[in-house]
Amino acid sequence: MKEKIRAAILGLGTVGTGVYKIIQKQHEEFPHKIGAELEVAKILVRNTKKSREGIDMTLVTDSWDEIINDDSIDIVIEVMGGIEPARTYISEALSRGKHVVTANKDLMAEHGHELLEIAAEHKCDLLFEAAVAGGIPIIRPLKQCLAANNITEIMGIINGTTNFILTKMTDENMEFSEALALAQKLGYAEADPTADVEGLDAGRKIAILASIAFNSRVTFSDVYTEGISKITAKDIKYAKELDCVIKLIATAKHTADGVEVRVTPMFIPKSHPLASVNDSFNAVFVHGDSLGDAMFYGRGAGELPTASAIMGDVIDVCRNIGYNCCGRIGCTCYKELPVKTMDDIESKYFVSTILEDKPGTLAAVASTFSGNSASIDQMVQKTKLPGSAEVVFIIDNVKEHLFMRAIKELSAMHYVKEISSIIRVHNDIN
Repeated sequence: MKEKIRAAILGLGTVGTGVYKIIQKQHEEFPHKIGAELEVAKILVRNTKKSREGIDMTLVTDSWDEIINDDSIDIVIEVMGGIEPARTYISEALSRGKHVVTANKDLMAEHGHELLEIAAEHKCDLLFEAAVAGGIPIIRPLKQCLAANNITEIMGIINGTTNFILTKMTDENMEFSEALALAQKLGYAEADPTADVEGLDAGRKIAILASIAFNSRVTFSDVYTEGISKITAKDIKYAKELDCVIKLIATAKHTADGVEVRVTPMFIPKSHPLASVNDSFNAVFVHGDSLGDAMFYGRGAGELPTASAIMGDVIDVCRNIGYNCCGRIGCTCYKELPVKTMDDIESKYFVSTILEDKPGTLAAVASTFSGNSASIDQMVQKTKLPGSAEVVFIIDNVKEHLFMRAIKELSAMHYVKEISSIIRVHNDIN
């Protein structure tokens, strides 16, 4: 057994700093937890001249060669983000027999398979718990604790920024732009929030979870994504009237004819466990054939929660090194399941419209939905305007392409003045 295990950290932003802090804080604990000392050997940064409070600057370097060519470094902790140069660095590290822990969801969603193959070839660990849901353990439970289950569904709130925005819109009657500005002010949202508010971040995460849960490769390009930028205060009001909340939900289902994977805003009944997940918290709801239902809940981002997940992986690697059993759990995608297109996925829908207020209008709208195999579950006239009326519909489960065909036909009708909102609805809503 090695007396000392040495690690290099790639990146010293928020999460990298958190990792460094935990290693220093837990220094005296590691010999008891992993059977060896754990030491930071090098920290890779872009700018070595930048002042960094609380960091031993003798460890800081801007040279990857210093790390890759140092045979005493056992573990590379990648917290740089992005595809390149992270992909190259991880590939090279694994090829040189160094174990890797990463929080890089973009990279693992697109290139996880090839990196896991390199890890297997060189009998190395490649662990990535922090790539999904921050500090919440979900990847390890899926790969290990729930391995005896056939997982049929994963549904979750896996982007803290959008959940914070929707919480503010719900609790404080904010419009989207107002809630987004607050999220940016408080540091929950980036200056360019596109990846979060348009569902791209959640899309990458659900691709990773679906791949693991269903043992079949799902990439980000397979995921239908729709964000929250079009959600209005009026939509939030309608949700409350239906005893629901609106959440950005990432869903993956294993069905008889393939895998369904998507990210969309959704009306969720207040009785559902995910409805009470607020602010920047994340939660992942899992259904297995033996387990039944389980939910994993906690902080989905932040310096120390994310660093906590990374360090959990680092400790696992250290223990594997100690017992010479690295590379025991690699890629679990041994199936080749088809991934369904969004056109073939069934959903319930909330539709808000402005219609001409005259005889025959509702009948014509109902006929259009019916002609496209879309059944109206509920229909409520909300307000009357001069010459028109606001009418909302709940449409029962129907395939996406049929529903969208109905919407296209309605949009062309002169007595349909406006289709204001289209939001998917959880099946538990009656």
